[in-house]
Amino acid sequence: MIDVKNITKSFGTLQVLKGIDLHIDKGEVVSIVGPSGAGKTTLLQIIGTLDKPDTGTIVIDGTDVSSLSAKKLADFRNQHIGFVFQFHQLLPEFTALENVMIPAFIAGKGRKEAKERAEELLDFMGLGDRASHKPNELSGGEKQRVAVARALVNNPAVILADEPSGSLDSKNKAELHQLFFDLRDKFGQTFVIVTHDENLAKITDRTIHMEDGRLIELTVSEDQNGTESNSEQEGKETI
Repeated sequence: MIDVKNITKSFGTLQVLKGIDLHIDKGEVVSIVGPSGAGKTTLLQIIGTLDKPDTGTIVIDGTDVSSLSAKKLADFRNQHIGFVFQFHQLLPEFTALENVMIPAFIAGKGRKEAKERAEELLDFMGLGDRASHKPNELSGGEKQRVAVARALVNNPAVILADEPSGSLDSKNKAELHQLFFDLRDKFGQTFVIVTHDENLAKITDRTIHMEDGRLIELTVSEDQNGTESNSEQEGKETI
């Protein structure tokens, strides 16, 4: 689903990403963890085409996004990538249903098609009876589930989430985390999630560790006695 090769990124004299190679399969739920300043959000933004790398290539669902014009890149982002942020970013003047429909309208879909898809997703999220409510009438957990539905409305190839449960209490966190796996099981959805939440990282299919702009690969190897031991490889790894 995603192939990232030799991605570097600097801001002035500060090199934030130092040669990232990364492969993510369709249907994987992958977490990216690491200390603040490791480059996690920068990497996520570059994968999501919100920022451009200094070097390297990104292929998403068979398309080399590095070669797209600005207009084609915007269209690709709208149709193939869904975003979930720490704060829901819902438009306060619109209902939950209308917020979910907006990306479909941007993609040129008709009202009937957009409404049916949005209603399907809200029902799946357990929010069918909240569709006509505006954000200020929803709980924090409900707002974030609406945001997830909005990210899914165009059937994207991948969902990119940046600290999606960071603003939620423990109960809503657990429900949101389970929702990601339910969506993967029902729709075959791929998730790449930047998180500081250890509980979420533990249950994802794969955890990718970042430190100082590099990926750190945790491997399992056999020692001389034939028993398994953890080893750590730092540097430019294909993970």
